[in-house]
Amino acid sequence: MWLSLFRSISLLALFALAGCSKPPLYTQESYVFGTRVEVSVYGEPQARAQRVTAHVLGIFDRMHHQLHAWEPGTLSQMNAVFRASPERADITPEMAAIIRDATRYSEQSGGSFNPAIGNLIHLWGFQSDQFQAKLPDPAAIAALVAANPQMRDIVISGKQFYSDNPAVRLDLGGYAKGYALDVAAAYLHSQGIRNALINIGGNIMALGQHGDRPWRVGIQHPRKPGPVATLELRDGEAIGTSGDYQRYFEVNGKRYCHIIDPRTGWPAQGVEAVTVLIPPAPHSGTLSDVASKPLFIAGVKGWRRAAQQMGVAEAMLIDSDGRVHLTPAMQKRLNFDAL
Repeated sequence: MWLSLFRSISLLALFALAGCSKPPLYTQESYVFGTRVEVSVYGEPQARAQRVTAHVLGIFDRMHHQLHAWEPGTLSQMNAVFRASPERADITPEMAAIIRDATRYSEQSGGSFNPAIGNLIHLWGFQSDQFQAKLPDPAAIAALVAANPQMRDIVISGKQFYSDNPAVRLDLGGYAKGYALDVAAAYLHSQGIRNALINIGGNIMALGQHGDRPWRVGIQHPRKPGPVATLELRDGEAIGTSGDYQRYFEVNGKRYCHIIDPRTGWPAQGVEAVTVLIPPAPHSGTLSDVASKPLFIAGVKGWRRAAQQMGVAEAMLIDSDGRVHLTPAMQKRLNFDAL
């Protein structure tokens, strides 16, 4: 579920300045969360823009080591504690808040967003930078599903944590990028930065505008180069996509992507991509990352209900036949004609 490898929304080449008299656009790039990230600041002196963007990339680097699902770090240390259940260990206030927040989203989704299924993701080979086109043993899948690891199995007591279920293995790949968007946006606001765009492998948040117009992004087509549509982001909005087109393998002509249905233990089928647009809110970045997964897993028949369950009014689903499905609110926002 480490969706950071998904570059599902691409920044289009739409940042060109109309004239030399306009304020500059300053952009720094890095590679964290297993994907390329970009932080762009508009209308600030270069030295100031360079300082704040470098600090944001430093925040991302720290989070990468803290929240990575399989490299040594905070999360791997926590997973070692879960395996030794009922062993206890200390937890930082930040990680405790993350666990509580992810648990809340998991309950809201009815369990389809479930960061506790890291063992299933590992079994499928997706907790690796490189993976093989090989199906796991169905009996092993069934055993992990029967173990039923849930976020509510994680107990936080004072400054310590433990798990009631040794099958819990955290993978925050469907949460971390969105959470990082919120942290970065809060820092930029604290520094008085009014106009910026933060792009973490396709999870994007806009602050202010790009000069005299909104920030404009493209939603990546799941089967063709380039975008399927463009969108103008308003101040504080965040957008995120889950897709089957980057982190996947094929066996006998069938595609298996990294988005695992916790109910079956198998990759979700029937959907190529889901995009959600989240209005300005304290945790809009996090929700933009989290909410696309339950919609993807629910599929064509259940995605609208899943959107309502997650409180998402603006969403798009592209099914496995390439058909585009839109909520009425999302249809009003997307531009399919400017491509």
